[in-house]
Amino acid sequence: MTITSNAARRGLPRAIWVLGFVSMLMDISSEMIHALLPVYLVTVLGASTLAVGFIEGIAEATASITKIFSGALSDWLGRRKLLATLGYGLAAATKPLFPLAPNVGWLVAARFIDRVGKGIRGAPRDALIADISPAGLRGASFGLRQSLDTIGAFIGPLAAIGLMWWTSDHFATVFWLAVLPAFLSFGLIAFAVSEPEPDANREPAKNPLNTAALRQLGPVYWRVVAVGVVFTLARFSEAFLILRAQNIGLNAMWVPAVLVLMNVTYALSAYPAGVLSDRINRTALLALGLVCLAGADLALALLPNLHGLAFGVVLWGLHMGLTQGLLSALVADTAPSALRGTAFGYFNLFTGLAMLAASVIAGALWDAFGPAGTFLAGLGFVLTALAGLLAVGNGLAMENKS
Repeated sequence: MTITSNAARRGLPRAIWVLGFVSMLMDISSEMIHALLPVYLVTVLGASTLAVGFIEGIAEATASITKIFSGALSDWLGRRKLLATLGYGLAAATKPLFPLAPNVGWLVAARFIDRVGKGIRGAPRDALIADISPAGLRGASFGLRQSLDTIGAFIGPLAAIGLMWWTSDHFATVFWLAVLPAFLSFGLIAFAVSEPEPDANREPAKNPLNTAALRQLGPVYWRVVAVGVVFTLARFSEAFLILRAQNIGLNAMWVPAVLVLMNVTYALSAYPAGVLSDRINRTALLALGLVCLAGADLALALLPNLHGLAFGVVLWGLHMGLTQGLLSALVADTAPSALRGTAFGYFNLFTGLAMLAASVIAGALWDAFGPAGTFLAGLGFVLTALAGLLAVGNGLAMENKS
């Protein structure tokens, strides 16, 4: 495993590494805010857990809906970097709104605009990675970007813990300090990433959103989308991990440690999983990821203590590492190169709508039945997703081998 990982690292283009660090810096900024935002909404602004679920779900759905248009536009232009840079710039520009927001409505607006930026950059960036990465290292490329992205996702909450201690739980100061890495991320993609010249034999898609383009994407791609949707229904926003930590009595200063632990596990597993997926059946790794999520739901539902929380959070992070980069690689594998932006856009649209549904359902279950009801319902979706994955696994495996 070490030998193959080293070989993969040597073969990855420089731009893949740069894009990974761009994601890492933006995630440091975002997670410094998001690790504290659910607690801030509930304890400072008086929002309900249903409202938290709705805000988180609508934020992610907004990003996903935007991705379909930005992805299609990148196919029509035949260029990816411009839109990716615009998306990172918008996200950076909206970060100061979080410390300035005086009420829940302003925070919803800030979260909404921030996610529009994510939506603009997401599909073009993923399509750019697919364009740059060698076909035999596609899993490693997406895995590396995901690992670096997730390193930012645990540095951010760790910084939030230290700053909450240093400022005596002053949320606004932490939110202001989160602005700096966001602008560093924007500068890096603007000046350190060079887009490859488009393939002379590939014509930009004239209308990537018409029915002919939908048919061009092919049945195997849509099977991947279906699996991704059920995967997303099987989990919900990580905000509920934070609320579970608060529910069992963890001090507000230490609540971000939940995301630190989850994202350390995620970061350590995503790149090895991507490398391994270039060599074995990706479907088997996805199924293993679902098994980990099932274990996480059981621990978080039935073990309401620090040990149960830690065990559930580690399994949650492992499931993310085993699934998220692999799903992106499968989209790149199954979509025509001229429609990769559109393909990532549709994938993120449908999985984002599923995230909205999952998060709202989770919030309603939490308010009605408590944390155990939320996580046990998640377990039911996991088992459904596992059955669906096994039903389509042969088609995905055959596509991966081709």
